[in-house]
Amino acid sequence: MKTNILTVALSLFSLMAVAQKSEIKSAEKAVDKGNYTEAKAEIEKAESLLADANDKWTERFYVAKGNTYLGTGENVSIEDMLTASEAFKKAAEMGSNEAQEGLLNVRNSLVQSAVEDQSAENYKSASDKLYTSYELNPQDTLYLYFAAANSLNAQDFDTALEYYEKLRDLGYDGAETEYLATNVETGEQEAMPKEQRDLMIKTDNYTDPEDRELPSKKGEIAKNIALIYINEEKMDEAVEAMEDAKRENPDNVMLLQAEADMYYRMGDKEKYNEIMKEVLEKSPDDPAIYYNLGVTTAELGDTEGAVEYYEKALELDPSLSEARMNIVVAILAKERELIDEMNNLGMSKEDSKRYEELEEERLEVYEEVIPYLEDAIEHDPTNAEIIRTAMNIFNALDEEEKAQVLKEKLEELQ
Repeated sequence: MKTNILTVALSLFSLMAVAQKSEIKSAEKAVDKGNYTEAKAEIEKAESLLADANDKWTERFYVAKGNTYLGTGENVSIEDMLTASEAFKKAAEMGSNEAQEGLLNVRNSLVQSAVEDQSAENYKSASDKLYTSYELNPQDTLYLYFAAANSLNAQDFDTALEYYEKLRDLGYDGAETEYLATNVETGEQEAMPKEQRDLMIKTDNYTDPEDRELPSKKGEIAKNIALIYINEEKMDEAVEAMEDAKRENPDNVMLLQAEADMYYRMGDKEKYNEIMKEVLEKSPDDPAIYYNLGVTTAELGDTEGAVEYYEKALELDPSLSEARMNIVVAILAKERELIDEMNNLGMSKEDSKRYEELEEERLEVYEEVIPYLEDAIEHDPTNAEIIRTAMNIFNALDEEEKAQVLKEKLEELQ
């Protein structure tokens, strides 16, 4: 009797194994034909019999399941991507090289889909996909960085803060060498791994190899953490986050810049200027720093100091048209105080005399601003706002010929 029972059991085991092999093969064929719905149905049937499969067919099952849920890699849900990755992981642990390639395909599909979401400004979806890609390979922290940035763009501040703090705790730096080459067909530069770039240069498809050094992102990460706290009106946490970052990187110029930006957002422009002067000592040839100092110095009411900063910015970068316009705005700001006082004067002899003095000072402001307006028009001859401002000032100075020339120029532009 026992022999008969054993024989029946062996027969059932054999039938189950045959059925499972058949369903795995059917799933593989369906994948090859692109019929992923059918493949999923066959995988579900085979999975219920998986406990009775040997290692060879178990490995083959997980590869088939991974390929089934990955599909073409396009328009695949995150849930299916995760299912595919878990299947590939199990097959890879059993030694499958195909599964290793499958895992790479899952990650590439997630990233490509995230890029498309980002282009469509669907930042929340892009962040979710990039974070999933990071989870599949936690050594690749670049995807965590991009996930954080997309969460910030989506204004999902809680998630962005979580990701940025994780990057900070991991010591993520982001400084690296980017390897670029120009795609002959599109004419655009593309970044790729060095070995791939060097290989592509040997073909006729890519030219002009270039190595570009990317700066550290620690300052940006610290700034974003602080700005999220500021957005949530948690000022103490913002300052503490920045101080922690500075303790670890006391000479990091990007962090100093980030700290300055933080105080500017908090409305403390004097502290902003103080820190920006430290930044200036470390980067004395950066026109952007002089320009930014000009902006806040003007906001603090120091017109002369603001003009000096703008002029230095233009000395370093003559193309900074905004600096020229801001010089004009800073100088003409003096007129506002004069007009306010003039409007508050009465009709007495003393008031009339004071009015004349103020009017003279007003004309002196116009004389002071003329060279800057002419310089601005020379560098930006189609800027109607600059031309109109200069025309009005020449009219106020009774320089009618110059005003008429500008009027005609303005009419030509219109």
